Amino acid sequence: MSRIEKLVVAIDGPSGSGKSSVSKAVARTLQAAYLDTGAMYRAVTYAVLAAGTDLNDAAAIGQAVKDAQLQLSTDPDVERVLIGGVDVTTAIREPRISENVSAVATNLEARAELVRRQRQIIEEHPRIVAEGRDITTVVAPDAEARILLTASEAVRLARRGLELGGTQTNEQLATQVLDRDAKDSTVVNFTQAADGVITVDSSELNFEQTITAVLDAIGVGTED
Repeated sequence: MSRIEKLVVAIDGPSGSGKSSVSKAVARTLQAAYLDTGAMYRAVTYAVLAAGTDLNDAAAIGQAVKDAQLQLSTDPDVERVLIGGVDVTTAIREPRISENVSAVATNLEARAELVRRQRQIIEEHPRIVAEGRDITTVVAPDAEARILLTASEAVRLARRGLELGGTQTNEQLATQVLDRDAKDSTVVNFTQAADGVITVDSSELNFEQTITAVLDAIGVGTED
């Protein structure tokens, strides 16, 4: 593929749409860094819960996020998240984090702090694929490529179930996927593409086809 001096790829989408796995693969293809903003929200949620912060105290949550000592890998081949020097890479994927992350994600003060950090990380990398829920509209609205990756509700639930190894009930899956989307959508729109954002619907695409579709949307074909 041809070299591009500056490339920021912003990918948004609902839970279970395949954002993380597809974004990592795209980052590898583009020889770019990878930013999982969802992991950032999960990590600070872990910190908030560990500190015993009242999830109904918006000011306390906002301050806890500002104080959070958060580090995460931007290598698409290395998943590593630290809070206060403690490796929480696995812990932030636990159901209790999924069930409480919206309390942080819908906190406007917390969002503002994490957006600031996300923009800083993006600025530090000339080539980066950043994925989340407000990357195309808030974090990096001037990105060279902006994509909304989506899929049908049934497909998203099925994919999340496979991802979790069939350990979750249908009710738990619905809570993790649909309920969280409903809560988060009160502060950011990640279900409809904003002006200039290209929609990639992966409902009927396999993993490789989805990667190809995203690369095509970026304007970098697999044979470039």
